[in-house]
Amino acid sequence: MSNNRHNLTAIIYDKKGNILSIGKNNYVKTHPLQQKYAKQVGQDHRVFLHAEIHAIVKCRSLDKAHRILITRYNTKGQPLLAKPCKICETAILNETPIKRIEYTTAATD
Repeated sequence: MSNNRHNLTAIIYDKKGNILSIGKNNYVKTHPLQQKYAKQVGQDHRVFLHAEIHAIVKCRSLDKAHRILITRYNTKGQPLLAKPCKICETAILNETPIKRIEYTTAATD
């Protein structure tokens, strides 16, 4: 795996904190929803399946979705920035009732 590919995880929760869905980046697969929003924001080349889109697609109770947490850690277990890209932010806002978007930020020394 090249250095520019990272393992990201997106977890969708309901209001009570129950996990509704977990998604991960996939550099081999895509999904029509990923393609739709990549094209919409002018990033047609970014069609690999992002963790946020994967979590949205897998969620069986999307109407109960309240919060999404996106995480990314390096090999030492330190958090890295995992802010949703324009594609994923647009999909979250348009496809879900999610009120809170949270993500890890880079560790400081």
